[in-house]
Amino acid sequence: MSTEAPGYVDVHAHFVTDSYVRQAREAGHELPDGVPAWPSWSAEDHLELMDRCGIRTSMLSISSPGVHFGDDTAARRLAREVNEAGADTVREHPGRFGLFASLPLPDVDAALEEIAYAYDRLDADGVVLETNTHGTYLGNPDLEPVWAELNRRAAVVFLHPTSPVCWERSALGRPRPMVEFVFDTARTVTDLLMAGTLERHRDLTVIVPHCGGALPVLADRIDGFMQMFMPVGTVTPGAVEQLGRLYYDLAGPALPRQLPALMKLAGTDRLLYGSDHCWTPAAGVEAHVAGLDGAPAPEGSASWRALTTANAHRVIPRTAR
Repeated sequence: MSTEAPGYVDVHAHFVTDSYVRQAREAGHELPDGVPAWPSWSAEDHLELMDRCGIRTSMLSISSPGVHFGDDTAARRLAREVNEAGADTVREHPGRFGLFASLPLPDVDAALEEIAYAYDRLDADGVVLETNTHGTYLGNPDLEPVWAELNRRAAVVFLHPTSPVCWERSALGRPRPMVEFVFDTARTVTDLLMAGTLERHRDLTVIVPHCGGALPVLADRIDGFMQMFMPVGTVTPGAVEQLGRLYYDLAGPALPRQLPALMKLAGTDRLLYGSDHCWTPAAGVEAHVAGLDGAPAPEGSASWRALTTANAHRVIPRTAR
């Protein structure tokens, strides 16, 4: 890649293993989040797609439904299994993949153990957290030790949406990624704001997916309610200011409407590229890249490719090597 057209850094890329899919199906996730089927994945196929689209590095993570299917012991084993599989892929393809490790939340002790293993043994680039696990959202005070440890490590935390606990009624029989995911993203980030988690842990780098979900259009509303309902005596920046400190990937239909709304909230130096492959099929990734590459870049940037790649190199310096 030339400096004029650098390879994208994909911060929102997924993998699955045969074992993971089997265990998820056995736990009742035959149609994950209401989509028609599980995707297939191999490093070789992923690399071929990356080369066609000009993607230099993809940060691999496990998507929804995560690794905790109701049993703490099984979740601990599955988190270790998929993290080791992801780390093996990173080692086998230097410079092409990175890893956001899965944690077996809401089991706090197991999550702390897996953070240490992922960073100290697997050399992970960050962690992925589902927006909720069995109704435990990320601002829950029980999770404070996890946030404190991630903050101590100045971790990159990639948030990923999953189905809310009420999906049987709220999704109206439709696939949850269509609407429920974007609102569960807003729900958990709002929970983090109201709990003060993001303000307490300023050394974190938090990546919000799908152009922030519903957050760009809800930010002012959340800001107003925070001012009214935060505990008396609480001194904390407003929601809009805190949301402006987060990073956002552009996975999904970013243009023509969602991305302009996001830029009004977060500017351009917080934007990162995301494909959502392997859950987004190859043809969808190719169309998404073509749309970004063909769209006018923000003022001062050569292209969306150059902008998001430069931002990613700051967030994950290893991708710049």
